[in-house]
Amino acid sequence: MHSSPLSYTSSDAAGAPPGGARRASRRALLAAAVAAAAGTAAAGCSVPDARRAAPAADPAPGKALAASAPGRALLLQISAHPDDDLYFMNPDSQRLFDAGVPLVSVYVTGGEHTGVNRIAGMPRTAPDPAAYSSARRQGLRQSYARTLGLPVFAPWRRTELPLGGGRAAELAVLAHGGRRVELVFLDLPMHTPRRYMAVPALWEDRALELSPHRSAGSPVRRPGPYDHDGLVAALVALLRRYRPTVVHTLDPDPDAQPGDDATRRRDSEQPGFSDHGDHTAVACFSWAALIRWVAEEVRAGAPVPAFTATAFRGYYNRHWPKNLPPEVLAGKAARLVPYGGDPSWACGNPSGCGDYGVGGDRPLTNRKGWVRSTHHRWPGAAPRLAAEPDGRIAAYGVLGLRAVRWREDRPGVWGPPEDLGGGPLAPALGSAVLPDGRVLLFGVRFTALTGRGGPNGREVVVLEQRSPGGPFLAWRGLGGPDRGAERGRRLGVPVALALPDGRVRLFVRNAARGVAERVRAADGSWGPWRALPGDAVVQDGLAVSLDAAGRTHLYAAGPASVRHWVDGREAPGVPPVSGSAVASAGGAPYRRPPASARLLGPDGADAGLDGYGEVAAVRTEALGTVLLGTGTDGRLRVWAGGRTRVRPGGPAALSAGLLAAPGGVVVAGLGPDGRPWSWRP
Repeated sequence: MHSSPLSYTSSDAAGAPPGGARRASRRALLAAAVAAAAGTAAAGCSVPDARRAAPAADPAPGKALAASAPGRALLLQISAHPDDDLYFMNPDSQRLFDAGVPLVSVYVTGGEHTGVNRIAGMPRTAPDPAAYSSARRQGLRQSYARTLGLPVFAPWRRTELPLGGGRAAELAVLAHGGRRVELVFLDLPMHTPRRYMAVPALWEDRALELSPHRSAGSPVRRPGPYDHDGLVAALVALLRRYRPTVVHTLDPDPDAQPGDDATRRRDSEQPGFSDHGDHTAVACFSWAALIRWVAEEVRAGAPVPAFTATAFRGYYNRHWPKNLPPEVLAGKAARLVPYGGDPSWACGNPSGCGDYGVGGDRPLTNRKGWVRSTHHRWPGAAPRLAAEPDGRIAAYGVLGLRAVRWREDRPGVWGPPEDLGGGPLAPALGSAVLPDGRVLLFGVRFTALTGRGGPNGREVVVLEQRSPGGPFLAWRGLGGPDRGAERGRRLGVPVALALPDGRVRLFVRNAARGVAERVRAADGSWGPWRALPGDAVVQDGLAVSLDAAGRTHLYAAGPASVRHWVDGREAPGVPPVSGSAVASAGGAPYRRPPASARLLGPDGADAGLDGYGEVAAVRTEALGTVLLGTGTDGRLRVWAGGRTRVRPGGPAALSAGLLAAPGGVVVAGLGPDGRPWSWRP
């Protein structure tokens, strides 16, 4: 989205596009003109008056949760353009696919952009949006065929998929060796006839109606028009059809990124925000659909769907140190080579054999470097673990956008999830265990996400346990450190630490990309939000721990060094710069240099846990510091006492948490089927 709510910015490349939507109603064009003349609107998803309220989520606890069958998993991705999944959601999706999880990938726009598909040396041709769109989906079929272990030109079954409301999408299906991929193309145009960005306008405008772009060779005869409610309904229809256990989306709340307008336009970013407007709008539609799906299922008397959701940063990747080591990057970039294709290929598609500007080594040589990182919008989604008074382990996480608790009945055997409510929640929880054993859970709640001028807010919420191992009090809102809904949407994942004197320190990344704190007194009262001192600019994924003297150490990855605070006061930074993984135990930091697999300890020496992605750390009396992370092969590893243990098997790990326990540590995580597992290395 843009400073003018319907202003134009280039899409996948620079340059003004031709036409776009084939039809927009007269009232829609009038609404667009009024909105454009109204001045500025905040980035993301905000506008004129709401037409009607969306189905409301119910945060009250005690709902029934759908029983997830062991091993029954399905990944559904929702992207704005063909290639968003390859650039931003991998290697996460590749790891799940390699574990045998079926994949459904939904593309909201046709990706037709300017209609020009060429690389240097090719003869210039007239723009052909229908052909370019067709060539890009041919590239996707090539990429996913290679992923299935088939020849890149393997034939797909392509049919029309009804979505209700007179709308239909193209469905392409390919299966091999017990694995299956389905590609769904909704084909919304990227631009309106007046060259406004179409999907951001659809999110903002209560009157706009768009006719889908027609891709050359599509089997869809009458795709049907979309208004705001129609797109949400179509996404809900897909969620109901496939009932995914894992959902991947783009980032609904893009990161602040100051910069000049010329650079922003060249890089296809929104003013002040590091992402493409289509990415943000499609992410808003995706999360609105997830919220509506859950609300409508509950309202109909059905259980809460059991799924986990992850949002991925987009053009954010360009602005921060890269975080994928060469071994992982090579696999991710390899997925883009068959997608890009080549004009010399004989793929059988007269419209083209891929998105030529992305073929060959171009993803790796592109100065924007999108492929070189993978960032979660809400990092730290691993289950939060706590020991119950009876010695059992409890795991807390987010399932169906709601907080849940699992209890381990005996080692490796978990009971059903208990709904703690609080939704709709972002996927990562913070936690703290009070000296008396009671648990506090912290989340980021979508207080509203309606579009069309309706409210759009986020806040920190807390759930306090009434007694150790027992029930909880009601959810309580803690607001956020920033004034105004637009700034409040930049809220980071809550990270908390209980102190021996009964106080709790709560930290979040704020809209200025610094860190804010709020303190809970021993009597349960909360002080005000305050920004930590200094001019630190950091990524989300804060790490906090106590040292032997009882001091609080907070670490965060900045663009030039790891920033450090001791008891809320800024301390010297910790060189060198970290790609993104920061962990802390006993007051000491652990971090990875950019684009490196090496994990470095507090003295800068190798910490013995090579890999990528997030790292967990705990301090134990028997083993000292214990580290948990993911190797470059995608398998979990624990480092302790000078040795590395590799998780021997079991379900793929969406995420995993670490808990110090008598005699060692417990690792517990969620599998792609939405069920917990545990490992005692």
